Amino acid sequence: MSGFALGLVLFSALLHAGWNAMLKAVDDRAGVLGAVSLAHALAGLLLIGLSSFPDRASWPFIFVSTAVHYGYYLLLFRAYRHGDLSQVYPISRGLAPVIVAVTAWLFVGERLPFWGIVGLIAVSGGICLLALLRGAARAGHASIGLAVALGVCIGTYSVADGIGIREAGTATGYMGWLFFCEAPVPLVIALHRRRNRGSFAPRTMLFGVMGGVAAVTAYGLVLYVKTIAPLGAVSALRESSVIIAALIGVLVFGERPWRGRLLAACVVASGVIALAMM
Repeated sequence: MSGFALGLVLFSALLHAGWNAMLKAVDDRAGVLGAVSLAHALAGLLLIGLSSFPDRASWPFIFVSTAVHYGYYLLLFRAYRHGDLSQVYPISRGLAPVIVAVTAWLFVGERLPFWGIVGLIAVSGGICLLALLRGAARAGHASIGLAVALGVCIGTYSVADGIGIREAGTATGYMGWLFFCEAPVPLVIALHRRRNRGSFAPRTMLFGVMGGVAAVTAYGLVLYVKTIAPLGAVSALRESSVIIAALIGVLVFGERPWRGRLLAACVVASGVIALAMM
Protein backbone atom coordinates (compact mmCIF):
# COMPACT_ATOMS: atom_id res chain seq x y z
CA MET A 1 0.00 0.00 0.00
CA SER A 2 1.34 3.42 -0.93
CA GLY A 3 2.15 6.02 1.69
CA PHE A 4 -0.53 8.27 0.20
CA ALA A 5 -3.26 5.63 0.61
CA LEU A 6 -2.01 4.74 4.10
CA GLY A 7 -2.12 8.39 5.18
CA LEU A 8 -5.66 8.88 3.87
CA VAL A 9 -7.02 5.82 5.68
CA LEU A 10 -5.31 6.71 8.96
CA PHE A 11 -6.66 10.27 8.72
CA SER A 12 -10.09 8.75 8.07
CA ALA A 13 -9.67 6.59 11.19
CA LEU A 14 -8.82 9.69 13.23
CA LEU A 15 -11.95 11.47 11.98
CA HIS A 16 -14.06 8.39 12.71
CA ALA A 17 -12.72 8.18 16.26
CA GLY A 18 -13.37 11.88 16.69
CA TRP A 19 -17.04 11.80 15.74
CA ASN A 20 -17.59 8.70 17.86
CA ALA A 21 -16.10 10.61 20.79
CA MET A 22 -18.66 13.37 20.10
CA LEU A 23 -21.39 10.72 20.05
CA LYS A 24 -20.34 9.50 23.48
CA ALA A 25 -20.26 13.06 24.85
CA VAL A 26 -24.04 13.56 24.56
CA ASP A 27 -27.02 11.72 26.02
CA ASP A 28 -29.14 12.14 22.88
CA ARG A 29 -27.24 9.69 20.68
CA ALA A 30 -30.24 9.12 18.41
CA GLY A 31 -30.38 12.85 17.72
CA VAL A 32 -26.68 12.98 16.89
CA LEU A 33 -26.96 9.96 14.59
CA GLY A 34 -29.91 11.65 12.87
CA ALA A 35 -27.86 14.80 12.34
CA VAL A 36 -24.96 12.72 11.02
CA SER A 37 -27.28 11.02 8.51
CA LEU A 38 -28.65 14.43 7.50
CA ALA A 39 -25.09 15.62 6.83
CA HIS A 40 -24.58 12.53 4.67
CA ALA A 41 -27.71 13.30 2.67
CA LEU A 42 -26.78 16.97 2.13
CA ALA A 43 -23.24 16.03 1.10
CA GLY A 44 -24.76 13.49 -1.26
CA LEU A 45 -26.88 16.18 -2.93
CA LEU A 46 -23.79 18.33 -3.43
CA LEU A 47 -21.77 15.47 -4.92
CA ILE A 48 -24.66 14.45 -7.20
CA GLY A 49 -24.78 17.97 -8.59
CA LEU A 50 -21.04 18.00 -9.26
CA SER A 51 -20.62 14.47 -10.62
CA SER A 52 -21.66 12.32 -13.55
CA PHE A 53 -24.25 9.57 -13.12
CA PRO A 54 -22.83 6.24 -11.84
CA ASP A 55 -22.71 3.34 -14.27
CA ARG A 56 -25.69 0.99 -14.19
CA ALA A 57 -23.49 -1.87 -12.93
CA SER A 58 -22.88 -0.04 -9.64
CA TRP A 59 -26.52 0.46 -8.66
CA PRO A 60 -27.13 -3.02 -7.19
CA PHE A 61 -24.23 -2.34 -4.82
CA ILE A 62 -25.67 1.07 -3.87
CA PHE A 63 -29.00 -0.59 -3.03
CA VAL A 64 -27.33 -3.38 -1.02
CA SER A 65 -25.12 -0.94 0.88
CA THR A 66 -28.07 1.35 1.64
CA ALA A 67 -30.22 -1.50 2.93
CA VAL A 68 -27.40 -2.82 5.10
CA HIS A 69 -26.72 0.68 6.45
CA TYR A 70 -30.36 0.90 7.57
CA GLY A 71 -29.94 -2.39 9.44
CA TYR A 72 -26.70 -1.09 10.91
CA TYR A 73 -28.44 2.01 12.29
CA LEU A 74 -31.23 -0.10 13.78
CA LEU A 75 -28.68 -2.32 15.50
CA LEU A 76 -26.89 0.74 16.84
CA PHE A 77 -30.12 2.09 18.32
CA ARG A 78 -30.91 -1.26 19.93
CA ALA A 79 -27.39 -1.63 21.30
CA TYR A 80 -27.48 1.86 22.82
CA ARG A 81 -30.87 1.13 24.39
CA HIS A 82 -29.59 -2.04 26.05
CA GLY A 83 -26.34 -0.40 27.09
CA ASP A 84 -24.15 -3.17 25.64
CA LEU A 85 -22.54 -1.35 22.72
CA SER A 86 -19.88 0.43 24.74
CA GLN A 87 -18.81 -2.94 26.11
CA VAL A 88 -18.58 -5.09 22.99
CA TYR A 89 -18.55 -2.63 20.07
CA PRO A 90 -14.83 -3.24 19.40
CA ILE A 91 -15.68 -6.86 18.55
CA SER A 92 -17.69 -5.69 15.55
CA ARG A 93 -14.85 -3.46 14.37
CA GLY A 94 -12.33 -6.26 14.77
CA LEU A 95 -14.55 -8.81 13.03
CA ALA A 96 -15.31 -6.61 10.00
CA PRO A 97 -11.82 -6.62 8.37
CA VAL A 98 -11.69 -10.42 8.45
CA ILE A 99 -15.12 -10.62 6.81
CA VAL A 100 -14.03 -8.10 4.16
CA ALA A 101 -10.75 -9.90 3.42
CA VAL A 102 -12.40 -13.33 3.07
CA THR A 103 -15.29 -11.98 0.99
CA ALA A 104 -12.97 -10.00 -1.28
CA TRP A 105 -10.90 -13.15 -1.81
CA LEU A 106 -13.97 -15.25 -2.65
CA PHE A 107 -15.83 -12.79 -4.89
CA VAL A 108 -13.22 -10.33 -6.19
CA GLY A 109 -10.15 -12.54 -6.27
CA GLU A 110 -8.06 -10.25 -4.06
CA ARG A 111 -5.28 -12.11 -2.32
CA LEU A 112 -3.33 -10.41 0.44
CA PRO A 113 0.45 -11.03 0.50
CA PHE A 114 2.17 -12.39 3.59
CA TRP A 115 2.61 -9.01 5.29
CA GLY A 116 -0.97 -8.14 4.46
CA ILE A 117 -2.23 -11.25 6.27
CA VAL A 118 0.05 -10.54 9.25
CA GLY A 119 -1.20 -6.94 9.41
CA LEU A 120 -4.85 -7.99 9.14
CA ILE A 121 -4.48 -10.49 12.00
CA ALA A 122 -2.64 -7.96 14.17
CA VAL A 123 -5.19 -5.19 13.64
CA SER A 124 -8.18 -7.43 14.24
CA GLY A 125 -6.49 -9.16 17.18
CA GLY A 126 -5.57 -5.87 18.81
CA ILE A 127 -9.12 -4.58 18.51
CA CYS A 128 -10.55 -7.80 19.97
CA LEU A 129 -8.00 -7.54 22.81
CA LEU A 130 -9.41 -4.10 23.55
CA ALA A 131 -12.91 -5.59 23.54
CA LEU A 132 -11.88 -8.18 26.13
CA LEU A 133 -10.29 -5.49 28.29
CA ARG A 134 -13.59 -3.62 28.22
CA GLY A 135 -15.45 -6.65 29.55
CA ALA A 136 -16.69 -8.40 26.43
CA ALA A 137 -15.84 -11.80 27.90
CA ARG A 138 -18.38 -11.15 30.66
CA ALA A 139 -21.05 -9.70 28.38
CA GLY A 140 -24.39 -11.41 27.86
CA HIS A 141 -25.25 -13.48 24.81
CA ALA A 142 -27.52 -10.71 23.47
CA SER A 143 -24.67 -8.19 23.59
CA ILE A 144 -22.28 -10.55 21.81
CA GLY A 145 -24.95 -11.23 19.20
CA LEU A 146 -25.39 -7.51 18.58
CA ALA A 147 -21.64 -7.05 18.20
CA VAL A 148 -21.35 -9.92 15.72
CA ALA A 149 -24.37 -8.65 13.75
CA LEU A 150 -22.81 -5.18 13.59
CA GLY A 151 -19.55 -6.70 12.36
CA VAL A 152 -21.40 -8.57 9.61
CA CYS A 153 -23.14 -5.34 8.58
CA ILE A 154 -19.88 -3.40 8.48
CA GLY A 155 -18.17 -6.13 6.49
CA THR A 156 -21.09 -6.43 4.05
CA TYR A 157 -21.45 -2.76 3.20
CA SER A 158 -17.66 -2.37 3.04
CA VAL A 159 -17.40 -5.06 0.37
CA ALA A 160 -20.47 -3.80 -1.51
CA ASP A 161 -19.07 -0.27 -1.60
CA GLY A 162 -15.58 -1.46 -2.51
CA ILE A 163 -16.92 -3.30 -5.57
CA GLY A 164 -19.60 -0.73 -6.42
CA ILE A 165 -17.32 2.29 -6.49
CA ARG A 166 -15.02 0.47 -8.90
CA GLU A 167 -17.96 -0.30 -11.17
CA ALA A 168 -19.41 3.21 -11.01
CA GLY A 169 -16.93 4.94 -13.28
CA THR A 170 -17.20 7.98 -11.01
CA ALA A 171 -16.11 7.81 -7.38
CA THR A 172 -17.82 11.06 -6.37
CA GLY A 173 -21.02 10.11 -8.20
CA TYR A 174 -21.17 6.80 -6.33
CA MET A 175 -20.53 8.55 -3.01
CA GLY A 176 -23.20 11.14 -3.78
CA TRP A 177 -26.01 8.68 -4.40
CA LEU A 178 -24.91 6.42 -1.54
CA PHE A 179 -24.90 9.32 0.92
CA PHE A 180 -28.17 10.73 -0.39
CA CYS A 181 -29.91 7.39 0.15
CA GLU A 182 -29.50 7.95 3.91
CA ALA A 183 -32.04 10.81 3.75
CA PRO A 184 -34.92 8.72 5.24
CA VAL A 185 -32.97 8.14 8.50
CA PRO A 186 -33.09 11.76 9.80
CA LEU A 187 -36.68 12.08 8.54
CA VAL A 188 -37.79 9.07 10.59
CA ILE A 189 -36.03 10.37 13.69
CA ALA A 190 -37.50 13.87 13.24
CA LEU A 191 -41.04 12.48 12.80
CA HIS A 192 -40.62 10.31 15.89
CA ARG A 193 -39.51 13.37 17.89
CA ARG A 194 -42.47 15.41 16.62
CA ARG A 195 -44.97 12.73 17.62
CA ASN A 196 -43.45 12.56 21.09
CA ARG A 197 -43.18 16.36 21.31
CA GLY A 198 -39.44 16.15 21.70
CA SER A 199 -36.89 18.62 20.38
CA PHE A 200 -33.22 18.68 19.53
CA ALA A 201 -31.01 20.54 22.00
CA PRO A 202 -28.56 23.05 20.48
CA ARG A 203 -25.62 20.99 21.78
CA THR A 204 -27.00 17.90 20.07
CA MET A 205 -27.35 19.72 16.76
CA LEU A 206 -23.85 21.20 17.03
CA PHE A 207 -22.24 17.85 17.79
CA GLY A 208 -24.38 16.23 15.10
CA VAL A 209 -23.27 18.68 12.40
CA MET A 210 -19.62 18.41 13.42
CA GLY A 211 -19.88 14.64 13.58
CA GLY A 212 -21.65 14.56 10.23
CA VAL A 213 -18.89 16.51 8.50
CA ALA A 214 -16.26 14.24 10.05
CA ALA A 215 -18.22 11.07 9.17
CA VAL A 216 -18.80 12.13 5.55
CA THR A 217 -15.14 13.03 5.07
CA ALA A 218 -13.94 9.85 6.77
CA TYR A 219 -16.06 7.45 4.72
CA GLY A 220 -15.51 9.41 1.52
CA LEU A 221 -11.74 9.00 1.93
CA VAL A 222 -12.13 5.27 2.62
CA LEU A 223 -14.31 4.81 -0.48
CA TYR A 224 -11.71 6.57 -2.62
CA VAL A 225 -8.83 4.47 -1.26
CA LYS A 226 -10.82 1.31 -2.05
CA THR A 227 -10.36 2.18 -5.72
CA ILE A 228 -6.54 2.04 -5.41
CA ALA A 229 -5.84 -0.49 -2.62
CA PRO A 230 -7.00 -3.99 -1.54
CA LEU A 231 -10.35 -4.00 0.27
CA GLY A 232 -9.17 -6.15 3.18
CA ALA A 233 -6.17 -3.95 3.90
CA VAL A 234 -8.24 -0.75 3.73
CA SER A 235 -10.89 -2.20 6.05
CA ALA A 236 -8.28 -3.29 8.60
CA LEU A 237 -6.61 0.11 8.64
CA ARG A 238 -9.96 1.87 8.91
CA GLU A 239 -10.84 -0.03 12.07
CA SER A 240 -7.73 1.31 13.81
CA SER A 241 -10.12 4.14 14.70
CA VAL A 242 -11.24 2.03 17.67
CA ILE A 243 -7.72 2.12 19.10
CA ILE A 244 -7.44 5.84 18.44
CA ALA A 245 -10.69 6.30 20.36
CA ALA A 246 -9.31 4.20 23.21
CA LEU A 247 -6.18 6.37 23.33
CA ILE A 248 -8.36 9.49 23.40
CA GLY A 249 -10.18 7.98 26.36
CA VAL A 250 -6.91 7.30 28.20
CA LEU A 251 -5.11 10.56 27.42
CA VAL A 252 -8.01 13.03 27.36
CA PHE A 253 -10.69 11.55 29.61
CA GLY A 254 -8.42 9.66 31.99
CA GLU A 255 -10.07 6.28 31.43
CA ARG A 256 -8.51 3.25 33.10
CA PRO A 257 -6.97 0.70 32.98
CA TRP A 258 -4.46 2.26 30.60
CA ARG A 259 -1.77 -0.43 30.31
CA GLY A 260 -3.97 -2.96 28.52
CA ARG A 261 -5.33 -0.32 26.17
CA LEU A 262 -1.85 0.86 25.24
CA LEU A 263 -0.83 -2.78 24.67
CA ALA A 264 -3.78 -3.22 22.31
CA ALA A 265 -2.78 0.02 20.55
CA CYS A 266 0.76 -1.30 20.07
CA VAL A 267 -0.55 -4.56 18.57
CA VAL A 268 -2.71 -2.60 16.11
CA ALA A 269 0.20 -0.26 15.31
CA SER A 270 2.35 -3.29 14.41
CA GLY A 271 -0.43 -4.42 12.09
CA VAL A 272 -0.55 -0.99 10.45
CA ILE A 273 3.21 -1.16 9.85
CA ALA A 274 2.85 -4.62 8.33
CA LEU A 275 0.08 -3.42 6.01
CA ALA A 276 2.25 -0.47 4.98
CA MET A 277 4.96 -2.95 3.87
CA MET A 278 2.64 -4.56 1.29
